[in-house]
Amino acid sequence: MANKYASAAEALKDKVRMVPDFPEEGVIFEDLTPVLADPDAFQAVVDGLADACEELGADMIGGLDARGFLLGSAVAYKMGLGILAIRKKGKLPPPVISQEYELEYGKAALEIPEDGVDIRGKRIALVDDVLATGGTLYGAKQLLESAGAEVAGNVVVLEVEGLTGRERLNGAPLVVLNATD
Repeated sequence: MANKYASAAEALKDKVRMVPDFPEEGVIFEDLTPVLADPDAFQAVVDGLADACEELGADMIGGLDARGFLLGSAVAYKMGLGILAIRKKGKLPPPVISQEYELEYGKAALEIPEDGVDIRGKRIALVDDVLATGGTLYGAKQLLESAGAEVAGNVVVLEVEGLTGRERLNGAPLVVLNATD
């Protein structure tokens, strides 16, 4: 089956910078910086993300700290929706709603404001750059659900093959722009 996000996938193929042995030996880091800096590639990626979020029935976008902010903001703007910045612990003034989650190397936490943004009943599409182990997306889902929102699905640009990200999402809707199937 052809990738319905072929324009974005093509832009990614041409522009993602592959950096061997970063952040450690044996790892190939896929750097999206050239994609974000190229107007045509950036537009193709944002269009693909927005199409996926629309298909999921999102009425708000959740951008994960930090590259998810860049991408999610552009998607929200294109769709005429609001963006909810889902921050790493300690970046927002109190009061906040916090959710701790497991990473492959320990624990972390995400936060959203407790006041000022009512997300109860909203269908929020989570947007991020890369799906690796799935810990951050799963933590964001738990956080938003604890605040009364429904997570419409997960939309990412790249997926790191061979990690447990998909499994960690427990069958939740997932769109990967560079998917080959």
